[in-house]
Parts: sequence; C-alpha cells; structure tokens
Amino acid sequence: MTNKILVIEDDPHLLEGIRLNLYLGGYEILCAVSGKEGIAIWEEGSVDFVILDRMLPDMDGLKVLERIRKTDNNLPVLILSAKGEVEDRKAGLRRGCDDYMAKPFDLQELELRMERLLLRGKNIKQTGSGDFFFGDHRIDWERRVAVVDGEDVPLTDQEFRILKYFAENPGKPVSREAILTRALGYAAPVATRTVDNFLVRFRRYFEKNPRKPKFFKSIRSVGYLFDPSGQTKESRQKKDEENSDT
Repeated sequence: MTNKILVIEDDPHLLEGIRLNLYLGGYEILCAVSGKEGIAIWEEGSVDFVILDRMLPDMDGLKVLERIRKTDNNLPVLILSAKGEVEDRKAGLRRGCDDYMAKPFDLQELELRMERLLLRGKNIKQTGSGDFFFGDHRIDWERRVAVVDGEDVPLTDQEFRILKYFAENPGKPVSREAILTRALGYAAPVATRTVDNFLVRFRRYFEKNPRKPKFFKSIRSVGYLFDPSGQTKESRQKKDEENSDT
C-alpha cells in the first residue's frame, strides 16, 4: 500500500522539489501552501506522514503541529525550518514533532529520515491479543500488568497510561509537558516532578541497571525517549560499523 505524504510548504520551488522527489520514490503526495490548508487536508484523514514548514504565511508551523497532536499522537511529523538553532529544534521536539531538519537540506536525506520514521512503528512486536513486547518484558494491556522475569507487576492507572503513551511513541523524544497533558490528562503543564518519579519506577521495573537505562532514556533539555530495541549508543555504533563493512 502506497504511503500518503502531506507536504505543507509555502515556497513553490521547494514544494515542487520535495513533491517530485517523493513521487519518484513511489509515494502519493498531497500539497498545501498554508497552515490552514494543511490542517484541512489532514482533517480529511488517510495521511501517513506530514512534512511541515515551520514558517508559514498564515501561522507558525508549531500551531499546525499542536492542532495535529490534540487528536493524533502517532502520525509522524517532520519539521523543516530556516530556524536551525538548538532552541528552535527543542521547541519543535517539545511540541511533539518526530524529527527536525534545518534548511537548506538534502532531499535524499529527507526521504531517508522519512522512511525511518515510517518504519519505526512496525518494529514493535505485538501479538494478536494486543500484548506489547520490548526486550524480555511484556505489557498485558487487558490485565494492566507488566510481566518481568515471568512475574506479574500490577500497574497503577497512571503507570498504565504513561506506558501506553510511550508504546504509541517509540523512539520519539517526548517532553514532560506532553506526558502530563496527553497521557495523564492534565489541563495544562505544571511544575512537578511527577513524570520523573514515574520514570524512576519504570527503570526499577524494567532496567537491569537503572543508572544506565536502555529502554527509558533521558534526553537533555527535552524529556524522555522510550527505545523498545534496548540498544545502547555503543551497541548502535558497533552495528553501524558492522553494516558499513559489509
């Protein structure tokens, strides 16, 4: 099945370049030149990926992202922006984007990043009953328990909701604010260490060495990232080196 890509970009030359490159790559492309038009296309449904310009003529691209994230935490969104400073990238990640590329950029790299994000959700092993597996662990959504080393660990309602949110956003940096508002239902972000305390618990449940977590990782100045592969930075580098030698 062909993936449908929504590109929201007001620069006609860049928009056409992205459209043509992805079309030749076998994707179906939907184009919008404003935030309002992009939201309207997204609301019609059946979009698999969004490439979003940060600086649109009618609104900040982050406003478009916020609108999407109010109802859809799973749709991959990649932001393109002339604002390439660290703080700008952090702002995008905090609002829920999956990746951020500064202009100018390489079209092939854009496509490769998009392919990685599209495949990310397919790397989660699930059974027909809906159980969720990562490492040697299993989450039984129906019984609301984690199975660790063959033993049931009952989950509180808030633990269950946060784990569900992480499972829906694997490999994606998520902010404390996003966890509070989207997973726990807070009306607005508040100054609290609630999220940090839950992460301490998860590391105690699931990590062999809580001081060096493989699954529940901290992202400086952003929040946390759940990596179901459990790969450390060193093991990932080793794997990349092995692949480059073949």
